[in-house]
Amino acid sequence: MTRTPPRPAPAFGSSPILHGPALYGFAVFASSAVTLVLEITAGRLIAPYVGVSIYSWSSIIGVILAGLSLGSWLGGAWADRGGAERGAGIALAAAALASLGVLLALTVAAPMVMAAELSLMSGAFVLASSLFFVPAVLLGVVTPLLTTLALRRSKHPGRVVGSMHALAALGSIVGTFAAGFWLIQQLGTRQILVLCTIVLLVLSAPFLLRKGAGALATGVAGALLAGWIVEARGGFLNPCTVESQYYCIRVEPAAADAPFGEARALVLDHLVHGISHATEPGMLISPYVHLTDELVLGYLGSEAAEAQYFFAGGGAYTHPRAVKALAPGASITVAEIDPAVTETAARALYLDGAGMRILHTDARMALRRLDGERFDVVVGDVVHDLSVPYHLLTREYAALVKSRLAPDGLYVLNVIDAYPDPRLVKSILNTLRAHFRYVHVWLEALPGGPARETFILSATDRFEPPRTLTAQRGFERRWVRVTHHLESSGTPLDALPVLSDEFVPVERLIGRLVLGGLGR
Repeated sequence: MTRTPPRPAPAFGSSPILHGPALYGFAVFASSAVTLVLEITAGRLIAPYVGVSIYSWSSIIGVILAGLSLGSWLGGAWADRGGAERGAGIALAAAALASLGVLLALTVAAPMVMAAELSLMSGAFVLASSLFFVPAVLLGVVTPLLTTLALRRSKHPGRVVGSMHALAALGSIVGTFAAGFWLIQQLGTRQILVLCTIVLLVLSAPFLLRKGAGALATGVAGALLAGWIVEARGGFLNPCTVESQYYCIRVEPAAADAPFGEARALVLDHLVHGISHATEPGMLISPYVHLTDELVLGYLGSEAAEAQYFFAGGGAYTHPRAVKALAPGASITVAEIDPAVTETAARALYLDGAGMRILHTDARMALRRLDGERFDVVVGDVVHDLSVPYHLLTREYAALVKSRLAPDGLYVLNVIDAYPDPRLVKSILNTLRAHFRYVHVWLEALPGGPARETFILSATDRFEPPRTLTAQRGFERRWVRVTHHLESSGTPLDALPVLSDEFVPVERLIGRLVLGGLGR
């Protein structure tokens, strides 16, 4: 009896699609894409709890890289000990369960982080670690294991290793672009995690089915059980009303902040960005917005009724809406980078944009394009989480603002910083004084101790303002000029940088907010 000799293993890349090494390459590509989709989604998932900053992104990237590193080591060790295709299927199926388990872990970890009152940096690290380390480890197993299996079937090891690395990188690129440019705003974070679970289960199927259907059935049953637990725990409930390209957007009732009637607040990520009253568009509930309006009245006087306004940032559109109601002759231009914010303001925050010019672009780009136009007032209300976008704080941007202001025009911006030594505010003072003659800082009152405050800075060549400012309309309020107090205490101004496009250390300057409890 003659035996049929075994068929030689096909060379890498020469086998039919989704068979042998071609299947290995596709699995490496797709699992790498899922890894980066999870990484991009992680930033949005934790934003409602700890915001978005360089610290939160550093935590996410570091945790996922640590998980991939450990997974790569485990995958290589597994391969040396005889790991086979079934092992890759098990790793992919386990990664599928772990991806869905992120939502379950969030229902446990987020309340614990909030209750512990950790700093924003510590909270971001804890959330990133508890949610994404395990999925990253399991996904990290796949590439070295499948690369080793492919090497066993090829006489071209260099080509195999290079191809696998290239496919992993290409998958990472596709996953990054897919999540950032499309998936988040089309599906939302919860649906993305479900999609990742399904993709990983499908990837595991060819490997598990070769040894029978039992393992695959176990994985599917585990995913269904995990989904039922997540649903029971409320893990599929999304705190965001809208998930846009830029923010987790939600609208919350704020009648308690108004003296009467209905009011609503806009929350972007984890920070309130404005409160609008339903029937009184001129009611400026937030003191810092009211102060901005009063500074315009104080500097421009009767000219404010027909002033040309440029708002860098729309947010809840509280102030542009008030200007439209209180000064119908004024011209209003708003640069709001996120169209979803404008749509939310129109749908849920009583905005009627008729008569306003709304530009859905970056404020600096908008001002560059408006060459030839001059504004009496430029308002900077572009706080993103706790910080202002870096490129809207520099001396180059200040020069651009000055070039777009009418002679003796007014530039007003709000900045969140820590009292009693707001180092970012002081650096902005240094920066603006290179372009404006009178630059001052305002508060409703000096806090009695360390506090997170919204500071208002005014910059103009018009005239020196009084030391106190009393509201001319709206709520009875009074604000004080605290410039001299800040200059004479804490870090000296000459020890702080002038901010430039080349050097804007915002996170370092507001470190007390991010590293301590004041930022919560």
